Amino acid sequence: MRSPLAMTVLNHRPLLVLAALAASLICAALIVLLRPLLQRYALARPNARSSHVVPTPQGAGIAVIAATLVVACVYALAAGEPIPLMLFGATVFIAATGFLDDVRTIPVLPRLLLQAAAVAVVVFSAPADLRIVPAIPLALERAGLLFAGLWFVNLVNFMDGLDLMTAAEVVPTTAAIVLISWLGGLPLAPTLTAATLFGAMLGFAPFNRPVARVFLGDVGSLPIGLLLGWCLLALAWHQHIAAALLLPLYYLADATLTLLRRIARREPFWAAHRTHFYQRATDNGLTVPAVVTEVFVLNVALAALALASVWLNSGIADIVLLATGALAVALLLYRFSQQKVSQASRRA
Repeated sequence: MRSPLAMTVLNHRPLLVLAALAASLICAALIVLLRPLLQRYALARPNARSSHVVPTPQGAGIAVIAATLVVACVYALAAGEPIPLMLFGATVFIAATGFLDDVRTIPVLPRLLLQAAAVAVVVFSAPADLRIVPAIPLALERAGLLFAGLWFVNLVNFMDGLDLMTAAEVVPTTAAIVLISWLGGLPLAPTLTAATLFGAMLGFAPFNRPVARVFLGDVGSLPIGLLLGWCLLALAWHQHIAAALLLPLYYLADATLTLLRRIARREPFWAAHRTHFYQRATDNGLTVPAVVTEVFVLNVALAALALASVWLNSGIADIVLLATGALAVALLLYRFSQQKVSQASRRA
């Protein structure tokens, strides 16, 4: 027998499909309209740390976030389960911060403080009965979530360094979140948010496929990190902790290991660089489409493991599935760091 949460989401399946489709179409239309302005005022010029070689407009995240928020809020209100107002406001705020950083660089410390404020609003405005580890004090848990949320927002931004990379992460993750909701894993509001973000990223993807005609920019990657992090947090709040860890596991591993390696080498870890595993893979000879395809396939596999963890609902199964996901991620990171191909293979 299905749970009340599952029945609520299943009863709104047509709503979720329509929301995803609407977000996709709105996002694509907005990018077409915005691209001439972005070409003029928000051009990302190549530098030593870039993966692109042609000046490319950035800021398409405006379209992705606008489509996601507008469609999610309209459909959620119609369904009687509105998106939390604090989440909406924090997403707009962090998007505005990202846009300002795109057009005029904000120093590191003020940027982090502004991002932390947005994450804090989302974390500390959540109802007190939403807990992950009830055995520890609520204030301590929320402080940990603030730190984790701030890191997640930034790592999504750090990982947005190749054409289609963010789509390769967000599309499988949000699709899995919606499917998990059908199993009874989530309320309607985060499910709708995942569905509309899924649709918006599909609308963005054709413009970002190699060679990209437009980039997300910080105005897109930062709020995407906030929205995706909130959906994953909702999974953890509903005790699907293994799924919440499995879905972003590649991003978590690549960004965190890269940060720790830079700290160990006493490098200025806050500065832009080209040492993420996916960047090293392109430097070592893999093409951008090859790297993104491998990341996408891995994320689909992680999504399948996350769905299995919810379906099986077993502590032992969660341990096995997490270990399997960690091994798959480790193998891909190793491949990216070691891959060497000949010049002839590159041209092919």
